[in-house]
Amino acid sequence: MKIKRNGTQTSSFGVTARENHDSSRFYNSRLYEEILPKSPTDESENFVPLESLNKIYCRSSEKMEELPDNSVHLMVTSPPYNVGKEYDENLSLDEYLGLLTRVFSETERVLVKGGRACINIANIGRKPYLPLHSFIIKIMLEIGFLMRGEIIWDKSSSAGTSTAWGSWQSASNPTLRDVHEYIMVFSKDSFSRKRYNKEDTITKEEFLEFTKSIWEFPTVSAKKIGHPAPFPEELPRRLIELYTFKGDIILDPFIGSGQTGIAAIKSKRYFIGYEINKAYCELATKRINEIIFQEKL
Repeated sequence: MKIKRNGTQTSSFGVTARENHDSSRFYNSRLYEEILPKSPTDESENFVPLESLNKIYCRSSEKMEELPDNSVHLMVTSPPYNVGKEYDENLSLDEYLGLLTRVFSETERVLVKGGRACINIANIGRKPYLPLHSFIIKIMLEIGFLMRGEIIWDKSSSAGTSTAWGSWQSASNPTLRDVHEYIMVFSKDSFSRKRYNKEDTITKEEFLEFTKSIWEFPTVSAKKIGHPAPFPEELPRRLIELYTFKGDIILDPFIGSGQTGIAAIKSKRYFIGYEINKAYCELATKRINEIIFQEKL
């Protein structure tokens, strides 16, 4: 005999079970009355020409002229930190945030309804500490994105033996050592996407792991990749598996060494990347073409 389970509801003291949970009481509260999105009236998707896919464009992503409105399914990127790396432009804070605003506004244009934008960033400095992730959240909300959550990437297993403690064993000026980065997740206009008969590829075990808000995997060697600040392939791979269907299009407006493109190809997705540094365009193209060749064998 099949036992019917009663669904849970939001209560004054919370609940532990989450099966068939009815959260309407919470979302109908005054806390949410001014911020819930309206249902999009147009969920159609535009096609990107095949000749524009699986390419890196060696120029700024402030204008992505190759891409129609509502055509990309996921954006995954780690923008330059503007901290004096060889690929940085030494912008003022206002100039830097202005650049991100223009790129992410253009990203909003090209994303499909319900498409996701995932941004990996670390906070920088100590005197004072610059919470770049907070600045980016503000930018994204002002553009009109819906925030879905944030993932803490715990890098402690490969953090090394940093000695940036400030005043050693003294309360005069101790300094925190960051062993984490943020991955912030946003969506355009809607919390969900239409499937259009597309195929999910994530496994049960991966779904259980990737939906946790703390991820643990090691960093990757900058010297091995040939780029001063690469993120590991595992980072875009998880986001691609969690947020896209097979055959979807992945955008990285700061593609750097090409890790997002590599993860997309291995996951049976398409990618489009932008990069202003010619040397890194060539590096990323070479690395991705090697993967495409291997996938065809």
